[in-house]
Amino acid sequence: MSDSFEANNQPYAFEVEKDKVYFWCACGRSKNQPFCDGSHKGTGISPLKYVATATRRVFFCGCKKTSNSPLCDGTHNKQ
Repeated sequence: MSDSFEANNQPYAFEVEKDKVYFWCACGRSKNQPFCDGSHKGTGISPLKYVATATRRVFFCGCKKTSNSPLCDGTHNKQ
């Protein structure tokens, strides 16, 4: 998770490892998108815990408006 990302209207492709826990940034403030870095403190928004069910590539939501949190559902294409 050393790559630095920015919150945006595109999903983030990421290779997850089976049974590993990830915390998806739900507020959009993290400097380590799509993952939480604690920047949400004081916003009332909490990160979402995601446990990988398999080692594979997933697409984490970047626009923060998905109905399938934390994964992209294409909502960014409708904005």
